[in-house]
Amino acid sequence: MDVLRTADSRFENLPGYPFAPVYTEVPDGEGGRLRIHHVDEGDADAPAVLCMHGQPTWSYLYRHMIPLLTGAGLRVLAPDLVGYGRSDKPARREDYSYQRQVDWLNAWLVANDVKGATFFGQDWGGLIGLRMVAENPDRFDRVVIANTGLPVPGPLPDAIVEQVRSFRKEGPTPTLPEVMAALSNTEGAPFPVAFAYWQKWCWETEDLPVGLAVTGTLDGRTATPEETAAYDAPFPDPQYKMGPRAMPSHVPSLPGDPSEEANRQAWAVFEKWEKPFLTAFVDNDPVSRGGDVVFQERIPGAAGQPHQTIQGGGHFVQEGRADALSQIIVDFVKAR
Repeated sequence: MDVLRTADSRFENLPGYPFAPVYTEVPDGEGGRLRIHHVDEGDADAPAVLCMHGQPTWSYLYRHMIPLLTGAGLRVLAPDLVGYGRSDKPARREDYSYQRQVDWLNAWLVANDVKGATFFGQDWGGLIGLRMVAENPDRFDRVVIANTGLPVPGPLPDAIVEQVRSFRKEGPTPTLPEVMAALSNTEGAPFPVAFAYWQKWCWETEDLPVGLAVTGTLDGRTATPEETAAYDAPFPDPQYKMGPRAMPSHVPSLPGDPSEEANRQAWAVFEKWEKPFLTAFVDNDPVSRGGDVVFQERIPGAAGQPHQTIQGGGHFVQEGRADALSQIIVDFVKAR
C-alpha cells in the first residue's frame, strides 16, 4: 500500500488548535504500517471522552470543545481517521473501506488501551465509532451521538436500486449546489437517491474543496478564511484527498452493500446494550434529522436518558453549537 504523510509544517499555527500531536502505528492490513494521529488533552487519570470526527473533517473540528471538556475535568482523546488530519493517507481511493476504517481504529483503540471511556461520534465518527463500541464493549461506559447513524439498508423497490446504481455509474458529476439541493429535499426522493449525489460528487471530484465543504455549510457561526484553510491543511494537493473522496461511497445505503451485515451485527449488540446511551442531534441537519429516534427506540440503555434536540447548529454541530454539546457531554458523564 502506497501511503502519503502530510508535512508537519502544514499544521503550524492553526487558529485555535495548539494541541501536541500523539502518534500510534497500526497494521495496514497488507503487511505494512499506518501512523494514526490523535489529540490527548486533560488529566491522564480523568474520565476519558473519545471524540470521533467524520468526513471530510479531522480533529480540528473539536478545537472549540476540547478546552470546554478538559476545563470540566475530563480527558479528551480525538483521533484523526486514516486519510484525514495528521494521520497517514493511503494513496488510492480503493485503499479505503468502512471495514478497514473500523479495523484501523480498533487497532488504535487497543494499542492505546482506552478503558472506561465515554464515546462521542458525529457523521462517519458515529458510523465507525459505534462499530468500535460494539466490538469493544468493555472499553466504554457510555455513549453519546449526534448527527450520525448505524445504517442497515431496508427493502427498496428494484427501480430505486437501479436508479441509484445507474446514476452513480453513468450519470454526470453533480455540482456542489446540486448536491446541497438533493440533500435538502427530505420530502422528495428516497434517502439513497439523494445521498447518491454526495457519494458521486465526492468520488469523482479530483480536487475536493474540503475546507469549503465544511465551513461553507456551517450554521450558528461564520468561519474565518484561516479556519477554512485549517480544514484544507491535511491535503496539500489532490492526491492526499482519497480518504474524503472515497468514504461516502462506503455508506451502506442499498441492500447488499458491503458492511451491511457487519452493521446488523453491531445493532444486535446495541439492542442488548444496558449502559447509558444518549442522543444529541440537531433539529436542522437534513442528512440525519430524525435518526435519533431509531436509537432511542431500539437501545435499552437509551430508555429514560435526557436526550437532547439541539436548536440549530447544522450538520457540523461541533462548530455550530460547541458550548451546548460540550455541556451535554459533561452533564452526562458527571451524572453517572
